[in-house]
Amino acid sequence: MPRRSLFKHHRFPCSIILCAVRSYLRFPLSYQDVADLLAERGIEVDRSTVFRWVQKFGPELTKRTEKHQRRASVDWHADETYIRVVGKWRYLWRAVDANGQMVDFRFTARRDTKAAKALLNKAIERVGLHRPVSIVTDKAQTYRRVIREINFRYVPHFDSIRHTDRKWRNNLIESDHAAMKRLLGYRQSFRSLRTAKATLRGIKTKRTIKRDHIHHKQPGVQGEILFNFQLFKAA
Repeated sequence: MPRRSLFKHHRFPCSIILCAVRSYLRFPLSYQDVADLLAERGIEVDRSTVFRWVQKFGPELTKRTEKHQRRASVDWHADETYIRVVGKWRYLWRAVDANGQMVDFRFTARRDTKAAKALLNKAIERVGLHRPVSIVTDKAQTYRRVIREINFRYVPHFDSIRHTDRKWRNNLIESDHAAMKRLLGYRQSFRSLRTAKATLRGIKTKRTIKRDHIHHKQPGVQGEILFNFQLFKAA
């Protein structure tokens, strides 16, 4: 039985919906900005409609892109940054490889050992046998304890993970934090943890596509657009 189309019961065609979702996730625009850009082309859409599209199709875009992602390298960088949600600071933990490709991320209310452990355990479980050989972090003791525990758990089946905690060696992910925050623009304050996770997941995926960290994608902006349509089998 063919799978029911995600676009069924939507008033607008899939091309408009995917264009709106891509614009919001790809550029530092608000929901109203996206609605205004569509209005310039004679398409009247309310900003709340754009919001619903992003919340529905953003996570679905991530889900469909995962199987096309390139394998991450075995040299990782891990760090955390902060984003405001409902007026409170929440922590975005991220792990990227030496090429800047996202391995995994986690959004938590606290900045502690438990959160660092959840990030690295989830990331290692996700890559399976292609676990990291080295992880670069800042000098936070939380990472040292977590990596020590991971090595103790996996030895003798795997070689130990080499941990480097020189701050300047982690410039790659710290500069990536800054680039992501510029992309968020004034959207850095979210109204709920659920919408923040869905939006950040979509932004992460869009950046992965833009940086060609996936297979079967043609170069350039047109390649990004075509890849999006192919994922959803849209004409």
